Amino acid sequence: MWTREEFQRRLQPPVIGMIHLPALPGAPAHAGGMAPILDAAMADLEALAAGGVRAAMVENFHDSPFWPERVPPETVAAMAVVLTRLADCRQDVLLGVNVLRNDAEAALALAGAVGAAFIRVNVHTGAMLTDQGPVIGQAHRTLRRRRELGLDHVGILADLRVKHAAPLAPRDLAAEAVDLRRRGLADALIISGAATGAVADPEALARVREVLPDCPLLVGSGVTPANVADYLAVADGCIVGTSLQAGGRIAHERAAALVASVARPAGDRRKDPA
Repeated sequence: MWTREEFQRRLQPPVIGMIHLPALPGAPAHAGGMAPILDAAMADLEALAAGGVRAAMVENFHDSPFWPERVPPETVAAMAVVLTRLADCRQDVLLGVNVLRNDAEAALALAGAVGAAFIRVNVHTGAMLTDQGPVIGQAHRTLRRRRELGLDHVGILADLRVKHAAPLAPRDLAAEAVDLRRRGLADALIISGAATGAVADPEALARVREVLPDCPLLVGSGVTPANVADYLAVADGCIVGTSLQAGGRIAHERAAALVASVARPAGDRRKDPA
């Protein structure tokens, strides 16, 4: 498992930009052809890089309604085409993969094929009630599959109570976090708000930090230049998508503003407007 020190060495600046792919082949909203999807993904990657972001998470964001677990072959094939193009064009940006809703095995396969540094798993341990129905964590399969594929170097970034979902039964958040880290062997934990773009609860972040002092923690939603100082006082990094977008795609000016805010001393960052 990654330590905080190792994670901080890997991720500088401590920002992962989200690349929300247009609807892929097979999805209800797919508009036809791969060219527009490739163009959009490349534009987002270049905008992130121009803004100083050096890590990007690629996900099939517009494929809703999502498959709850395994995605069909056409989704994996399309993501492989996109990720290969991105990896070939910007080797200075670390890539990550998230296959929505919860296909960790496909994400691992893609990471191995294109040399990605990490995957995101929305439900790694436990069970969540989502708009796809109950989604059950498969940490036992994911970790064994990672070992079989020789991909132990690929980090597992696991959501703690992923957004757009609710636990199937009441449970203490701190105990849930400890299990996700120590029994699920997640390399880093992600704490998000209730929905895409919603702010994460600073108190929840602080509770998790208290019980997991050496675990890398990421804020998964709602980060802006105005609040990043508060979050990074406790967390080790952030995953940002919505606040970096203009017209549905990444704007390099917004990426640069966030990176600049992260780089400044905390007292100065607090002066940034929302």
